[in-house]
Amino acid sequence: MVRSLWTGASGMIGQQANIDTISNNLANVNTAGFKKMRADFEDLLYQTIKTAGTPATEDTVVPVGMQMGHGVKLAATQRMFSQGALQNTENVYDMAIQGEGFFRIQMYDGTYAYTRDGAFKVDSDGRLVTSNGYWVLPDIIMPENFLPQTIAVTKDGRVSVKIPNTDDPVDVGRIELYRFPNPVGLTAVGENLFKVTNASGDPIAGRPGYEGMGQVIHKFLEMSNVSVVREMVDLIVAQRAYEFNSRTIQTSDNMLGTATSLKR
Repeated sequence: MVRSLWTGASGMIGQQANIDTISNNLANVNTAGFKKMRADFEDLLYQTIKTAGTPATEDTVVPVGMQMGHGVKLAATQRMFSQGALQNTENVYDMAIQGEGFFRIQMYDGTYAYTRDGAFKVDSDGRLVTSNGYWVLPDIIMPENFLPQTIAVTKDGRVSVKIPNTDDPVDVGRIELYRFPNPVGLTAVGENLFKVTNASGDPIAGRPGYEGMGQVIHKFLEMSNVSVVREMVDLIVAQRAYEFNSRTIQTSDNMLGTATSLKR
């Protein structure tokens, strides 16, 4: 009976982690480039009371064993890298990736990070940066006196802009994308950024639209891939599962109370 108390408690802890994951998804429903997460669970160790196949008589064996479980635990929080909806923003610095790939970002300490959030800006030096001032790589630097409304980005990542007193646009660089053998192995560091781990594998650089890379869509942003309806349904299921596990603890407590009151 004590086992059921701990088993029910492990279920409540697991469902609390599930609700925490769902709440983070819902909190980021409007975060550009956000990828929802899913809580994965696995059962705990089993106490084997009788092993299947144990000899029952000289000519027969026990066909079914006897095991008692000890509950559940959180195994992983897997990120789902499905495509988010593209939203037209009409902002000349916004870019979305349709398909596979990440933008590469250089952080202040010189390390690299990767993002699907293409809400870029231009700093005082004309360099393309993120909302937090991190450089977008390869460097995209606008010329002096450029006309912002003339910025054009092709689907294969070529960036061009016009400057006063010229008829033809000037190429200022090309966007590169990066993909990974196992993108779910990336670790999130906040600010819509991911970093490489041993599980993700090394980044593979490529030209947008070629060799499996997605295309760059100008003046669009990729929105979060969180489905509010799906998350609400999962939230209801998690809440009910939490209640069921708490009910097992209450029932075990009542049974213990009955046992202790037998001698009266």
